[in-house]
Amino acid sequence: MKLLIASDIHGSATWCEKLLAAYERERPKKLVLLGDILYHGPRNDLPDGYAPKQVIAMLTPIAKDVLCVQGNCDTEVDQMVLPFPVLNGYAVLFADGKALYCTHGHRPVPPLAEGDYLLCGHTHVPKCEKREGYVYINCGSVSIPKEGSPHSYMIYEDGIFYWKNMEGEAYMQYECKK
Repeated sequence: MKLLIASDIHGSATWCEKLLAAYERERPKKLVLLGDILYHGPRNDLPDGYAPKQVIAMLTPIAKDVLCVQGNCDTEVDQMVLPFPVLNGYAVLFADGKALYCTHGHRPVPPLAEGDYLLCGHTHVPKCEKREGYVYINCGSVSIPKEGSPHSYMIYEDGIFYWKNMEGEAYMQYECKK
């Protein structure tokens, strides 16, 4: 199963448009959004092209293909304007025999089994590291990357995670154990 995984759009129409171009180019089965869709949050500067209403309009046509979890900047009012669920704290996907736990990254880590994968955003920093029996994977940020990282998203396909810049160039990868 091919998944496009992204986080932290933060209301940027500019970067949401680039994400949707990647979605068209990559043709995944699902677009997994790991939170912080519309609001930039009090700790972040306004991202380029801040226009939450435009982001809503861009995501609405693909609502059936979106799986989303709640970020720390997502609220009930966001659910009122977005046509897909945004207030779930966690989601679990099973792909290629692997459990992929999806969350934004600001909540406590759920109980994970040896070999599970925890997919997060929140820090805006792409990362992959083994922790206490599971693998922590952060896809980085679509609109407000930090620590010198690129505007990015991630692809999961055939047991491999690929971190890509918005032009679709892979800059990091992790192959899951079989």
